[in-house]
Amino acid sequence: MKKSLVYKILEKHLISGVLIPGNEIAIKIDQTLTQDATGTMAYLQFESIGIDRVKTELSVSYIDHNTLQVGFENADDHRYLQSVAAKFGVYFSRPGNGICHQVHLERFGVPGKTLLGSDSHTPTGGGIGMIAIGAGGLDVAVAMGGGPFYLVTPRIVKTMLAGKLPPMVSAKDIILELLRRLSVKGGVGKIFEYCGEGVQTLTVPERATITNMGAELGATTSIFPSDKVTKQFLKAQNRVQQWKKFQADPDAAYDEEIIIDLNELEPLIARPHQPDNVCKVKEIAGLKINQVNIGSCTNSSYMDLERVAAILRGKTIHPEVSCTISPGSKQVFEMIAKSGALKDLIAAGCRILESACGPCIGMGMAPSSAGISIRTFNRNFEGRSGTRDAGLYLASPEVAAACALKGVVTDPRSLNETIEIPTPKRFILNDNMIVTPPEDGNKIDIIRGPNIKPLPEFRPLPNKIEAKVILKTKDNITTDHIMPAGAKILPLRSNIPAISQHVFEVIDVTFPLRMKEAGGGVVIGGENYGQGSSREHAALAPKYLGLTAVITKSFARIHFANLINFGILPLTFTNPEDYNKIEQEDLFIIENVRDILQNKKQLIARIPAKNLEIPLVYKLSDRQVKIILAGGLLNYTRESSQL
Repeated sequence: MKKSLVYKILEKHLISGVLIPGNEIAIKIDQTLTQDATGTMAYLQFESIGIDRVKTELSVSYIDHNTLQVGFENADDHRYLQSVAAKFGVYFSRPGNGICHQVHLERFGVPGKTLLGSDSHTPTGGGIGMIAIGAGGLDVAVAMGGGPFYLVTPRIVKTMLAGKLPPMVSAKDIILELLRRLSVKGGVGKIFEYCGEGVQTLTVPERATITNMGAELGATTSIFPSDKVTKQFLKAQNRVQQWKKFQADPDAAYDEEIIIDLNELEPLIARPHQPDNVCKVKEIAGLKINQVNIGSCTNSSYMDLERVAAILRGKTIHPEVSCTISPGSKQVFEMIAKSGALKDLIAAGCRILESACGPCIGMGMAPSSAGISIRTFNRNFEGRSGTRDAGLYLASPEVAAACALKGVVTDPRSLNETIEIPTPKRFILNDNMIVTPPEDGNKIDIIRGPNIKPLPEFRPLPNKIEAKVILKTKDNITTDHIMPAGAKILPLRSNIPAISQHVFEVIDVTFPLRMKEAGGGVVIGGENYGQGSSREHAALAPKYLGLTAVITKSFARIHFANLINFGILPLTFTNPEDYNKIEQEDLFIIENVRDILQNKKQLIARIPAKNLEIPLVYKLSDRQVKIILAGGLLNYTRESSQL
C-alpha cells in the first residue's frame, strides 16, 4: 500500500499495536525535551522511577518559561534542573539560550525522528520532518526512562498547499485559515501532513510556525516532508549530515483531505478569546490598540524579526503603543544584531526582551486594563496575559508591525511595501549556552531549593465514588482556566500543595476551599475540556485536592491522558443532553467502579436527590484501565516493571 509520511515514520518506531485509526499504539521515542515550567515536576517523576541515566538518543532540558526571577523559586528550580540534567545525561540549555522549540529546531531536530516534549507546542519539530508530540511531564519522564509512548492511532489529514503566498501574507495566515475552517477541536485525533507545490515555497521556520500552531487545532501533531528546503536549513546550521529525505509515496492513502490555495489568502487575525475566532484583518481595521508583542515559539525566528525590522526601519512606533520584541533564541539575537535589524528595532522604539517565552505565558508585559494587545503568539485565552479584561489578538509579524506603526489594527498590504528576506546560507553557530552532560553522573549532587516539594502519593481508585459536583463548566475550558500560568503562579510548579490553591481561580476562586470542605469531588465539563497547554499540573493539582472524576461531553487529547496518568477517571456522557440535568453541588454515586472497568461493563452514575441514573462512557484501553486502578502512571510503572 502507498504510505503517507506519517505512517512511514510511525512504522519505523512502532513497538506494539496496529496502525488503524482509533487503535492504541506504542512508539519508540528518540528525543525528548522539557522546559522549566513543566520540567521540574517531570524530573522529580523521573527520579522516582529509579533509573540512573536517560535511555533516549537525546534529551534536552530548556530554561525558557520561568525566567522572570522576582523571588528565589525560579532560580532554585533552574539550579535543580541543571544538576539533575548533569546527573542523568541530559543536555541543559541555559537561561537566555532561547525558547525550547526554536532552539530544538535550530540545533537538535532530525528528520524522521520522534520527539516527545512536555510542552504542547512540541509539534514545532514537524517543520523539520519529525513526528513531534506534546505530552504531560510524566509521559516524558517514562520515555526518558526508555518506556514507549502510547497514543491512539490518529487519522491522517492530507493538507494540500497550492500556489504561493502573496506579499505581506505569511505562514501564520495559513494556520489561522485552518483554525477558521476547522475550529480549536477540528484536529482532535488527527495528524496534519502538508504536501503540494506550496510546500516548496515555505522555509523551515515558516513550516514550523504552522506545525507549532497546529496544536491549537487539537491535533496530535503536524508534519512537513524533509526535502531540499530542509536540507538547505540543516546545511546552514552545519548539520547537513543529519538530513535524510522523507516524504509520502505518490498516491498515498489518507483519511481526509484539505486544500488551501495560498494565492487566495489574505492577512488574518484571531480575535478574543480563542485562536479559531478568526477574521480578515481588513474587517476590523481601525480598532485602536495599546500593545504589540512580537515573538513566542510561533513567530520569533530570524526571518520573522528581519521582516519586522524591514517594516519598521526609519519609522517610529505609534506614541500610544508599547511594542516588545522577544528573539526566539540566542542565535536569532546574535544574527539580528549582526545584520543591523536589532538597531532598526531599537531605533523605532521597540522594547527588547530576552530570548524566552515571556509575555506569551503571562511572564511580564501584561496589558493595561481593558487593553488591546496584538500578539504573534499562539494563544489568546482569557486572562492568559495577566490582565483579565484585556483583548488579545493573534496575528502575523507583518500585521503586528503594521499595527505598531499606526496604533490601530492595520492590514500590512496598505503600507505598499514588498519585503524579501533571503534565507541565510550560514547561521551564526555558538552553542556555548548548551551544557553537555558528563559521561558519568554518579558523583553529581542534585540541588533542591525549599520550594521543591516531594511528589504527592496517590492511592488506588476506590470501588465506590461518592462525591459532590464541585464545579460545572462550559465548552472549551482550557488548562489556563484549570491551572493558570503567569508570573505569580508559575514559580509554584514544583510545589503542588502551594499551586493547588490556585486551581480554577480564573473561574471560581472558592474551588480549592470547597474541595477541601467536601473531602474531594467531581467536575462536570462541556466540549473540548482541557484544551491548550500540556501542563500536567492541570490534572496533578486537582488530584491533590481530591478530584476523583471529570465528566464531560468531550476531552482534549493531552489533558485526557494527563487525567489518566494521575488516576483521575475521565468519563463522557452517553447522552450529551444529560449535561443539562446536572447542577453544581449535586451528589454523584458510582458503585462498583473497579469491577465495571475491569469487566468492561456499563457504568451508571446515580444522583439520588433527583432520582436520576446517567449512563457514562469510559474510552480507555486495557492499559489505561490498569493505570486508573493503580492510582496513576507512576504507581503502575513501579508495580508492573514497565521499564
